[in-house]
Amino acid sequence: MSGPTQSVSDAVRPKGRRGGSRPIGDMRQRLGIGGAFSGTNGKVYLIGLAALAVFIVCFDMISVWNDQHYRPDFGLAAPIVWEATSAVGFIAYSTIAWLALQIAPLESRPWWRTGLVHAAAIPLYSLLHVGTFLMLRKAIYALAGHHYVYDGIRGEYVFEFRKDVFAYLLMVTIYWVVARLLREPAVPVETAGLYTIRDGARIVRVAVRDILAVGSAGNYVEFVLRDGRKPLMRTPLSAIESELGPRGFVRVHRSWLVNAVQMTGLKPEGSGDYTVELGELAVPLSRRFPEALARLRAG
Repeated sequence: MSGPTQSVSDAVRPKGRRGGSRPIGDMRQRLGIGGAFSGTNGKVYLIGLAALAVFIVCFDMISVWNDQHYRPDFGLAAPIVWEATSAVGFIAYSTIAWLALQIAPLESRPWWRTGLVHAAAIPLYSLLHVGTFLMLRKAIYALAGHHYVYDGIRGEYVFEFRKDVFAYLLMVTIYWVVARLLREPAVPVETAGLYTIRDGARIVRVAVRDILAVGSAGNYVEFVLRDGRKPLMRTPLSAIESELGPRGFVRVHRSWLVNAVQMTGLKPEGSGDYTVELGELAVPLSRRFPEALARLRAG
């Protein structure tokens, strides 16, 4: 089985539990990056990285050729150093775009949260990219007995930042396209009240009434079953919502669906939030989902 190794439901406080520190793996899962580099996710990352490497090599070859054509006084060595050092930073820090995409997939809601995550990632990528190629260029120039001159924020950095915005958007686009191309079909087989979960290469067929809740785990969802099993399936939670919503499931949190008929309790937590109790399982109900609260209260 591929995918995240940390259980989604482990991040939800069981009834009676108080306090306690959260494992590092649990925090990674809450951020949505628990399985960012494993299983199918790892394959998407490596293929995307390879595609970006091919792109930057071709782009840099064209840039060197342009420099030679329009500014022959530069020579050949200088443009090669400039483009190669920039390419090192481009490839090394493309991981920032990948991680941001795991935390905030382009299809995720709310849109403003997705936008904020990527807006914060762009300047981080740019600072690291520019800082890396500057150190490399200064070192290479020093070894050659020369001094590399940098114009500073008003000069080169503003120009580089504009390019870095484009580069970041390109990274996100390539990773997203590769993920879409490699996405496993998530169309369930439904027969007489049964639901089919594709847990990696394994098929798990369960009665809908035995699914207590479904939680988001990065690019996967985890089904919490009545018998304690927690199979995973690679698909967005929104797709499961559209399939199970007509069958009694309610979206109570951006990361959770619950089977309304399996609810055993509804406990207020203050500030408009609640905890949905499904036997021993406790799932958060956010105040941002008032329709879910009304539906669960109505029974």
